[in-house]
Amino acid sequence: MLIKVVNPNTSADMTAIIGQAALGVAAPGTTIRAVTSRMGPASIESHYDEALSVPGVLAEIAGADGYVIACFGDPGLDAAREIADGPVVGVAEAAMHAASFLGRGFTVVTTLARTAGRAWDLADRYGLARLCRRVRACEVPVLEVALAEKAITEECRTAAVQDGCDAIVLGCAGMADLAARLTAEIGLPVIDGVAAATLQAQSLVAMGLRTGSRHEYAPPPPKPYTGLLAEFAVGRARSAESGGPVTS
Repeated sequence: MLIKVVNPNTSADMTAIIGQAALGVAAPGTTIRAVTSRMGPASIESHYDEALSVPGVLAEIAGADGYVIACFGDPGLDAAREIADGPVVGVAEAAMHAASFLGRGFTVVTTLARTAGRAWDLADRYGLARLCRRVRACEVPVLEVALAEKAITEECRTAAVQDGCDAIVLGCAGMADLAARLTAEIGLPVIDGVAAATLQAQSLVAMGLRTGSRHEYAPPPPKPYTGLLAEFAVGRARSAESGGPVTS
């Protein structure tokens, strides 16, 4: 089984963190291929960034049994499901559902306050807004997350004391390597969406399941695309190979 974990931003350092988190939960016989988007923003911290990250995500949806979209905004999730041969799982989707198994409420600890609205939107989309106690921002830019463990820890500690939550969801894929340490330090389960999504995708593949394609997620109708998007025209052959680091 091959699970491709797609980092929608172009930071190879973040892809390495994401790949190790996915590899850490992979079952024997599962290969993890962590890939860095070949086009798009260096980090995703706005609606504009998210919109421009989607073509790079879609370019990677080929050549695997299942896929993880490793950005907490779950960019391009619906579109990826239309074209994928296997299941596609977003890290926010997987993390919030995992949190719902662990208690009556969770808090999301994310990067910048400007991204909090997106987290609330996703909680609502996934039917979990009533369980989301609060979305907290550390005011740490995405590309500085690796250097901000203290700030993230303090925000998680405050959430544990003030929010009445039973679990904490980390609102950035770049925080993936912090979950175990934070769980031990805070005393609440702290959920990394990369691990949660990898396990979910792996389980769906093992059960022989994929996205239903009779209605909304049917393959998109063939049509030409122009300009910079010409290579994304539906009906063109999709490459099974892509760049990026490989972990297995």
